[in-house]
Amino acid sequence: MGLPSQAKQGSEAVKKWGFVAMHAALAAAFMFLLQRFAMNASQESSLLWALTFAVCAAGLAYKQANR
Repeated sequence: MGLPSQAKQGSEAVKKWGFVAMHAALAAAFMFLLQRFAMNASQESSLLWALTFAVCAAGLAYKQANR
């Protein structure tokens, strides 16, 4: 009896962290491409902005997933 509920909780956790990871990856990719190619920034600067936006997007997605 306990196994299906544990599997359901595990599935929900995977969905939540997948949601967070997807948002972080998309924000990082978007910001890197915007900085590097649209604004002609250096690669180091583009990566730093991408990392910053990825962390912010992950935080926002985590908060949203816990609602």
